[in-house]
Amino acid sequence: MKIKVISPNLDRAEQVAQVVRGSGSGLDVRAAAGSPQSLLVAVNGSRPGLVVLDAVDAAGLDAIERLTHANPQIELIVISAEQSPAFLMKAMQAGVREVLPPPVSDAALQAAVQRYARKRQPAPAAQQGEVLAFMACKGGSGASFLAANLAHMLSTRGERTVALLDLDLQFGDALLMLSDQKAASDVAEVARNIGRLDAELLRSAMVQVSDTLSVLPAPAELSQALEVKAAHIEAIIKQARQMFDFVVLDVGRSIDALSLQALDQATRIFPVLQLSLPQARDAKRLRALFRSLEYPSQKICWLVNRYQKSGDITLESLQQTLGNQTVRTIPNHFSAVSASVNQGVPIDKLSHNSPVARALNALATWVAPVQAGKKDGWLSSLFGAST
Repeated sequence: MKIKVISPNLDRAEQVAQVVRGSGSGLDVRAAAGSPQSLLVAVNGSRPGLVVLDAVDAAGLDAIERLTHANPQIELIVISAEQSPAFLMKAMQAGVREVLPPPVSDAALQAAVQRYARKRQPAPAAQQGEVLAFMACKGGSGASFLAANLAHMLSTRGERTVALLDLDLQFGDALLMLSDQKAASDVAEVARNIGRLDAELLRSAMVQVSDTLSVLPAPAELSQALEVKAAHIEAIIKQARQMFDFVVLDVGRSIDALSLQALDQATRIFPVLQLSLPQARDAKRLRALFRSLEYPSQKICWLVNRYQKSGDITLESLQQTLGNQTVRTIPNHFSAVSASVNQGVPIDKLSHNSPVARALNALATWVAPVQAGKKDGWLSSLFGAST
């Protein structure tokens, strides 16, 4: 494994190279004097897989980007006194794998090199997490709330890990349902770096809501949503499936190449609607689309949100409209849901005994039974499910 260490001073380069050699066996580490502006010359002919670049400032990032554009197979670890959020973001966009502040300790530098070495090792047989896609039949149906809160509830069950991917790219706000943390990255940023996508990049782009729940937010700027392509969505979901037991998708309600890519990869699809004539009509159209895509009926589970038995449209008539497919209900409890959304706190934390929290817990039990092959019958009965 070839590694090149470049520093403005040759003695300093040799010193850093000696530390890098201590990262493990089988490393071919060379040192050279140079600057970011001389990168292309410095790596020409040597073809290193990793470059450790010392003493980088903001002006050097343009040269780094030219190198990574011309040589996408080369990864970089940068040592820089500049640690501002703007610099770190630009460094990631330029293709830098890690930025370490000076004076960098031997242990920190060796750990960074070891992470790179592990990435180069053949991957073990990857797990395939279950993909749950939530799609709104009409705006305001509550699909984002249900997706976010189900993701949270699944993450509290045993050692299961959960990713929530906000694919409502123009108006997504799934993170706000769970946390007030600020996102350092988003779906569009990962898409811009799709050539370097791996577990570490995806994890670094996500907001860690808890030890078992991570969220990849939608872009903050509407214009950035246009940069995301269907191929990006495919790659992100496939990577997430290898990292998490469950991948929950908030797809929004648009039918386009991106949402269809997400639905294709889903193991279960949860279309969300309310019992009103316009939403029932949209659900019927969506069912026709699913049939044209040849999705098996067991892949689809319709969720009626804000359900009230006294409504003008009955659950039975909706089931007939949908060809007697599985329909489950989430009851109406406006005060608890409104408080949860406005405070950005999962509903089972804020109002554990609310009908909505109980129904979502039952849905989580149905998706991920507490014991393999066994479901909690009294919880399932809360839905009034029928097939």
